[in-house]
Amino acid sequence: MRKIIHVDMDCFYAAVEMRDNPALKNIPIAIGGSAKGRGVISTCNYPARKFGVRSAMATAYALRLCPDLTLVKGRMEVYVRESQKLRKIFADYTDLIEPLSLDEAYLDVTHVKLFSGSATRIAQDIRRRIKEELNLTASAGVASCKFVAKIASDENKPDGLCVITPDKLDKFVRQLPLGKIPGVGKVTVQKLSRLGLHTCEDVRHYPFERLQKELGKFGTVLYNRAHGVDDRTINTSRERKSIGVERTFGEDIHTLEECEAMLPNLFEKIKERVQGYEARSGQTIRIKSLGVKLKFNDFQLTTVEHKHAQLSLAFFKTLLTEVHQRAKGRGIRLVGIHISLAEVAPFEQLRLPLEAGE
Repeated sequence: MRKIIHVDMDCFYAAVEMRDNPALKNIPIAIGGSAKGRGVISTCNYPARKFGVRSAMATAYALRLCPDLTLVKGRMEVYVRESQKLRKIFADYTDLIEPLSLDEAYLDVTHVKLFSGSATRIAQDIRRRIKEELNLTASAGVASCKFVAKIASDENKPDGLCVITPDKLDKFVRQLPLGKIPGVGKVTVQKLSRLGLHTCEDVRHYPFERLQKELGKFGTVLYNRAHGVDDRTINTSRERKSIGVERTFGEDIHTLEECEAMLPNLFEKIKERVQGYEARSGQTIRIKSLGVKLKFNDFQLTTVEHKHAQLSLAFFKTLLTEVHQRAKGRGIRLVGIHISLAEVAPFEQLRLPLEAGE
């Protein structure tokens, strides 16, 4: 039986800012762009979330929800440095670490002998060290598979721990709302609801063939998750071939202009992911091509990708115009952008290739 820990920092960027500037500690703050133009919220602290402020929200709208919201300019170099310290803490417990972003990771502690092999006590000790050494808090989930550990880490946020022991896993999964399963967004939840599917228990009693017909390949994934099955191992040496971000909408959009309005936010996010990847890997990326994908309301996914060696908002707009022609009147439920990577050059000075003016 495997022992997987998912560690997720609590509002990481905002927590770093509050730690470094105590005046921000008890007021609603957000890391994000200006309300002018198309600024968006990258993340926010828990006082801001009480007003309904969320990541990826337009800054102007966030300020309407919370007029006293304090906007803080992000400091990516600081967040990367703290993430590296976090990774060093993880490495004191296991070599089987799979970072998902700057502020979360999976750890496989199946064969770790510390604390008599107790994954619960290991997770407790990791959280203790994060608080003592970084003056930040983290939440953690412990389970025998990855997706349950990830869900568990969100159960007692912030600064919490949730342990799903093997004997409790089946009961925990059965009652899970489908919206909590990674990969199941709002639109998919609505589609599943129309099929009478609300929990994993419902999926267990639904014909597998019909689930595949409705959801395609993801139908198989959902069926397995609903049965508590996730055989994915911790991937410590995955060679990154692409970096992408996407946005799934609660309601379908249709026009090219609506899709274009999503691009500035996605562009900022992909820049952050590139910078985080370079910092973690110590490698400078080489961009081979850029791509844009759309998912329509019939769940068909289409992508346009062309060679381009620089990260360019203008080029993404050109690709979006091309791919949008395939909609043919269908509603659009997802917009995504990605870069495909050429071979990386290790140990070079970090840089982010951008076209002039971006």
